[in-house]
Amino acid sequence: MIGSLTGVVEHVDGDGLLLSVAGVGYQVAMTGRALEQLSGAEGDVTVYTHLHVREDVMALYGFLSPLDRQLFRTLISASGVGPKVGLAVLASMTSDDVRMAVASDDADAFTVVPGIGKRTAQKLVLELRPKLAAMESEIVGSTSEAGQVRMALEGLGFTGTEIAEALKTVDRSAPVGEQVRQALKQRDSSS
Repeated sequence: MIGSLTGVVEHVDGDGLLLSVAGVGYQVAMTGRALEQLSGAEGDVTVYTHLHVREDVMALYGFLSPLDRQLFRTLISASGVGPKVGLAVLASMTSDDVRMAVASDDADAFTVVPGIGKRTAQKLVLELRPKLAAMESEIVGSTSEAGQVRMALEGLGFTGTEIAEALKTVDRSAPVGEQVRQALKQRDSSS
């Protein structure tokens, strides 16, 4: 298995990057956020990889940290979640967002990911909860607050994408009511 690659970024496009390692170019699929960070990199960079092997194809998926790679592997271990959907989850949500959504039973957080509907999101939360139990201790705050904020914003007419953006900007240590107020202010200022 190829666990990591260290080399020079030759080319970055929408699907991934071409990483030159000792004269061999490796095509590595990555999230847009990770590609953005690597697009201007000079010199050697290290990418933590997961080699996905199927009958007809071998594909490399790359991550900036071993934690993101482990979360990807955990995601694709859930039934119905392949590497493309796993990468889409990490493109739409940070690893902290994923862990927070699972810990707080916030299945709706996953519905902003292309390819994941409400039923798949609920199934994903149920399957990931025991697998991410060790990571839950890192999450600060009440486990039900994110779900309460999400429900309040849905009731106020926020779309799934607007809720995801709002949850990135609000102070998660604030009480639920304050988080909702912050989201409303942020929405009003961007209009």
